[in-house]
Amino acid sequence: MILRICENKKSLGQAAADHAAEVLRSAVRDRGLARIVVATGASQLDFLNALTKAADIDWQRVEMFHLDEYIGLPLAHPASFRKYLVENLIRKTGLKRYHLLDAESDPQKVISLVGEALKSAPIDVAFAGIGENGHLAFNDPPADFDTTDPYLIVDLDEACRRQQVGEGWFADIAEVPRQAISMSVRQILEAREIICVVPDARKANAVQGCIEGAISPTAPASILRTHPTATLYLDTDSASLLSPKTLAALAANR
Repeated sequence: MILRICENKKSLGQAAADHAAEVLRSAVRDRGLARIVVATGASQLDFLNALTKAADIDWQRVEMFHLDEYIGLPLAHPASFRKYLVENLIRKTGLKRYHLLDAESDPQKVISLVGEALKSAPIDVAFAGIGENGHLAFNDPPADFDTTDPYLIVDLDEACRRQQVGEGWFADIAEVPRQAISMSVRQILEAREIICVVPDARKANAVQGCIEGAISPTAPASILRTHPTATLYLDTDSASLLSPKTLAALAANR
């Protein structure tokens, strides 16, 4: 895994977007279609805003897959990740090929249909984040590192649910759904590249654990260290707890 530390949240978003845009252009040029997985949440807003403004991306040749979604949450709810993707990516780019996770009525059917489409060809790049509890997508600790199913129904732990309240998506924890559809850890790792966008001081503990701790289901995003072309974008706040040894190793690899 490659680490990139940027000065602030905005420059992080731009740097990650520049990287992502080049991956998309290359995939379209080389294979005629870029297949992507897209994360949501407050941490991804600057990144997606910069990416949708990038020049020379043929969005008509991009196929998007949804990373995760709450079970039972209506599309119109402010916290709906489908709503988020429509507003922050699909409408801005005119993207026509997309697979949203509609988990309101029949989650198992959605898992089957979208999972089949997902597995039909390789994914060029997965955009991801890291949760305050170290989760990757909605794979809370202890995450399932073994299943090869493309999507799972998962139980959300309290730390994850409290993060959603803290980010302003829900008024209180009682409103936060207890289950979600999540892309599995193994499926995320199947992507040719992973671009992980993690700003803000509130993520510093999770970042430290995932980078400097053991690779373990108790720190789900630590598995990114096993991927040969994963890049983790941090700002100075989210990187603030990394040790001098880690920072020195990063400097030596630049």
